[in-house]
Amino acid sequence: MNKNLTETEALLSELSSKLPSTDAKVMVSPTFVNLASAVSNLKGNDIEVIAQNMHFAESGAFTGEISANMLLNIGVKTVIIGHSERRAYFGETDEILAKKVKAALKNKMQVMFCFGEELEDRKSKKHFDVVQSQLKNALFALDTSAWSSIILAYEPVWAIGTGETASPEQAQEMHAFIRKTVAGAFNKTIADNVSILYGGSVKPSNAKEIFSKPDVDGGLIGGASLVADDFIAIIKGI
Repeated sequence: MNKNLTETEALLSELSSKLPSTDAKVMVSPTFVNLASAVSNLKGNDIEVIAQNMHFAESGAFTGEISANMLLNIGVKTVIIGHSERRAYFGETDEILAKKVKAALKNKMQVMFCFGEELEDRKSKKHFDVVQSQLKNALFALDTSAWSSIILAYEPVWAIGTGETASPEQAQEMHAFIRKTVAGAFNKTIADNVSILYGGSVKPSNAKEIFSKPDVDGGLIGGASLVADDFIAIIKGI
């Protein structure tokens, strides 16, 4: 919940003008009220506009919610589902998220699925179990064909705004575990081809080292994406 319309347009204008030549796929996810403007402003640009969330219903008495069709109609084809803040502050359970994933895929959308452990999970050494459970409950009932439309985004919640720091080695350890878990539930081809992003306070100062790890395919960027030069620096680190 950052940037009003004027601020969003200014940020996207600066970002698009400074975007370096890159093989990385660059996505931005403004607030709902600025999505249509962002799509229009970035038309013909290599930056994709995606949504932060959506409801699992097609329509109905769900005041304040947004459906897949509403997003598709304004040109948004990818949605973030399961962000740690949605889980923590809005009570989104694995069951709810599984319904959202199913609805998005039914509507031929791409899903960026977020998951990750809290600090208490990490301290009690339950972090692998928590991540495996979140993946299983939301994604493991999918057909293998669905995985071409899935991006995974690991969020170590304990390392976001807590003063705790996740090392690049810890990121790689978990990403390797995630890939192994997907391979075990489906197959190695799916596991090797799915993109696994890291969402643990990536900054210009640590981006290159984190992205150099073999199982880290990119980043889900929070605060650093609100400053064009910082976001550009991170993109250059991929």
